[in-house]
Amino acid sequence: MVTHQKNRCFWVNDDPLYIDYHDYEWGVPIHDEKLLFEFLILEGMQAGLSWITILKKRENYRACLNNFNPQKIVRYDQSKINELLTNPGIIRNRLKIQSIITNAEAYLKLKEEQGSFSDYIWSFVDGEPIKNHWKDHKQLPATSAVSDALSKDLKKRGFKFIGSTICYAFMQAVGMVNDHLTTCFRYKEIS
Repeated sequence: MVTHQKNRCFWVNDDPLYIDYHDYEWGVPIHDEKLLFEFLILEGMQAGLSWITILKKRENYRACLNNFNPQKIVRYDQSKINELLTNPGIIRNRLKIQSIITNAEAYLKLKEEQGSFSDYIWSFVDGEPIKNHWKDHKQLPATSAVSDALSKDLKKRGFKFIGSTICYAFMQAVGMVNDHLTTCFRYKEIS
């Protein structure tokens, strides 16, 4: 149930979808491989856009991307790419759509080499969330040394749309870093 009286992070507006995302997902540590892949793709789709735009299209992405199944995504051909480019339920940017396939390929190769995408991702924070103590949203960074390192390594492995800012947003979303403001009711719940 959506409650509006709680003190939340500054970026949450009155949209029930945004409130639910903030209250139940954002910053919660995720180790599920499929969900980590989904967030990696969605954060790349966000580049240059607001997160609420992507959040509103999330179900459409799930539907048209075989529920973010990388084994199926790597087999997408030009016909599927053309279909995605005409789908009004997603961001119809050719480079971003192509990056979904490229990232699925890189993801599967990384899993083959590392055994676990989750273990690989979480190794950048030694397996434990970074607990920040921001009191004001102006303190929140757009990148960090960890997101720089993650971005550099993912790029080296062939991932696209994975700059440091995207990596930092990914880290926040999947709970690798707790960036809820200390005044937010979720800060202590996640810590």
